[in-house]
Amino acid sequence: MEEEKPRQSVEKKPFSFSFLLWRVCNVLMGLFFLVAAYVQINDPDAGLWIVAYIIPAALCILISITPQITENLIWKSLSELHVLVSTLVAGWLGHFLLTRATRAIIHEEEGRWV
Repeated sequence: MEEEKPRQSVEKKPFSFSFLLWRVCNVLMGLFFLVAAYVQINDPDAGLWIVAYIIPAALCILISITPQITENLIWKSLSELHVLVSTLVAGWLGHFLLTRATRAIIHEEEGRWV
């Protein structure tokens, strides 16, 4: 005769308001980044900025749908790579603005980026 396997009980976690709030905030941030990507359509270098906004939008929306995705190697690598590239671009822009400082920073295209 076959041995009867013990049933594993699935425990339901109690409703957590903070967890729900965290997921809603991620959805809102994802939507914000999607709108930010959409308004870049008329920009001369739209491709760069649309990608820069689509990546965090996708990451935020994925977290809100499946919070366990943060344990995925691809998700971690993509988020770390995006943070690294964004930090390097921000540093480059800061250096560029400091070396070409003018009194009217808004007259420089890079000044309007910041």
